Amino acid sequence: MSRRGLTAASVERIKPPAKGQVEYFDKGFPGFALRVSYGGGKSFVYFYRIGGRLRRLTLGTYPALTLADAREAWREARQDAQAGRDPARVHKRGTPATGFAAVAEEWLKRDQAKNRSHDAVKRMIAKDVLPAWAHRNVTDLGRRDILDVIDAIADRGSIITARRVQAHLHRFFKWAVGRGILEANPAADLPKPGSETPRDRVLTDTELVAVWKAAEHLGWPFGTVIRLLLLTGSRRAEIGQLRWSEIGDTAIKLEGARTKNGEPQDIPLSAAALIVLKEAPRIGTSDLLFTTNGKTPISGWSRAKALLDAQAPLPAWHVHDIRRTVATGMQRLGVGLQVVEAVLGHTSGSRAGIVGVYQRHTYADEKRTALEAWGAHVMALVEGRKAGVVLPIRGKR
Repeated sequence: MSRRGLTAASVERIKPPAKGQVEYFDKGFPGFALRVSYGGGKSFVYFYRIGGRLRRLTLGTYPALTLADAREAWREARQDAQAGRDPARVHKRGTPATGFAAVAEEWLKRDQAKNRSHDAVKRMIAKDVLPAWAHRNVTDLGRRDILDVIDAIADRGSIITARRVQAHLHRFFKWAVGRGILEANPAADLPKPGSETPRDRVLTDTELVAVWKAAEHLGWPFGTVIRLLLLTGSRRAEIGQLRWSEIGDTAIKLEGARTKNGEPQDIPLSAAALIVLKEAPRIGTSDLLFTTNGKTPISGWSRAKALLDAQAPLPAWHVHDIRRTVATGMQRLGVGLQVVEAVLGHTSGSRAGIVGVYQRHTYADEKRTALEAWGAHVMALVEGRKAGVVLPIRGKR
């Protein structure tokens, strides 16, 4: 514990400790302190007694809450404590700086900014959490509050969404602990709702042709993206956010920041894929391949999928099922499992654990052979020709 006269400049300059948390008490403001955690988080807190018990109230996080505003919040809280009212209950709804909405916004900015699923996480929080907690203080939220939110999602039949929201909230509260906002993570060890059944939908050859032709009818940009996904087995974001500078003469080269596993990935371009790419127009001087305004990648996947379904009414399927279809199809052609995983950019399965540490072979040649064979197979199906027999393709040992 340290006692000093805090100033706006000193609050900004104070460095985080090597571990744990340190409180700097402000002279002249009894019980008022700046709490600094080892992760760099700073928050203003007020220590007081109610019924003889020492309690702590988090007034807000810095810099969202300034020193001047924190002192004003301390004055109000101290008045409540002196009157025998528990400030934590009086201020249960929280201020804009301490409420869940403000802290969640800070979390999205600081912890989720580089997350490829940032927008999806933000939508989940806005739809399923904010309506219940918009005016709550994060320090007042407990396990029962979290379970109420998760159960409400599960009760409407969205088990997968419920599990994912729970995972996001667990990370949010863990971050809040690291920032010194909370003492403990209330989402730790919560039971998971229902069970998340892995999808196993694979398009048949007939369905693949139907989707391809529907994509041709849909045209650029979404129709072109769908056909490239069918030919490469890549992730939707990898192709949907593709840049001209990532396309070479024979392959797409993605940096680690653009892949789910964080590792660079080369996607060989088959003859069929190169033909599809040549159809793509360039929008002004933008480096984005699939864009309508030259500034941001395409959006509106749900509407595009609905248009595809209107052209090709099939049993329910998702865009992500295309990856499983490509993987299954290549294995039918004789492509080895390790090569299939290399094509998909997987680091799990046969490439996980100690194998992944010592097995650094990139399968570049095998990937090219596999995707060329797969591209020829797809085009044979689309054009109504008999697909040729492909000899088993083995990865190097």
